[in-house]
Amino acid sequence: MTDRLLAFGTQLIETHDRLREMLSDLRSGRHPRRDLRTHCLAFCATLTGHHEAEDGDAFPILARDHPALAPVLDELSRDHLLIADTMTRLRTLLASDEDVGVELAGLAALLETHLVYEERKLVDLLNALRPDAGDAARLTRATALEVNPFGLPG
Repeated sequence: MTDRLLAFGTQLIETHDRLREMLSDLRSGRHPRRDLRTHCLAFCATLTGHHEAEDGDAFPILARDHPALAPVLDELSRDHLLIADTMTRLRTLLASDEDVGVELAGLAALLETHLVYEERKLVDLLNALRPDAGDAARLTRATALEVNPFGLPG
């Protein structure tokens, strides 16, 4: 057992809120093109790391402890692939100096739908978990988000 003070589900919501803030900042229009590219790449790296940790760490623990959750976890993993495809298109547009507004709007809509669904399905389960130290470390990787003041992954 671990004596964590912050429940994993609550931590996941905080991570999602930070991702929402980062994406809102990208969409704000206040960044010159060269800065937008840097911020977009940092956001994409941060989001990719979060999704990889969910797929590789949190989802296997949840699947093991809650087998009936498998369809939800599969759907969330499929969403991660769709989001990754959208970010690939976004990086391509940034490299070609094309307008990214439509792609950012699409990413925002897709990501928000994904985050709300994930929170609805997983937060209570995550908050109820009392994992051993090994699982706690894996869940922390999947639910925490370290971002430095420059918006780059920590």
